[in-house]
Amino acid sequence: MPRERRYYLYMLTSSSRRALYTGVSGNIYNRKDEHLASDDSTFVGRYRAFRLVYIEVFEDIRNAIDREKEIKGWTRAKKEALVRSINPQWKDLSAAWGKQFKPQNQPQGPSCKPGAQDDRDKK
Repeated sequence: MPRERRYYLYMLTSSSRRALYTGVSGNIYNRKDEHLASDDSTFVGRYRAFRLVYIEVFEDIRNAIDREKEIKGWTRAKKEALVRSINPQWKDLSAAWGKQFKPQNQPQGPSCKPGAQDDRDKK
């Protein structure tokens, strides 16, 4: 059975909300990291638009690209209304990524010290 692909339309903004960037990606996690590493030669880097404020998920890349083109043709006010419809406070939707995988309580014992190895490291 083939693996189901997902494509993401996303919007990024700067902390001042001055810049609003719309893009599409097949891997939103890697794409967000790429944006964070971008320099002033890119729109996102120049305006420091790193806050992920909107996401839509698609199964077909063509639908995601069509939606991106549609939104890019909108006025700024209409784009802002779209973001507010799911994210009224314009919070960074990626802020919690990875946190759910961290252990709640750190284990105690000699094998838990930095640099110590346990049986899992010997595989």
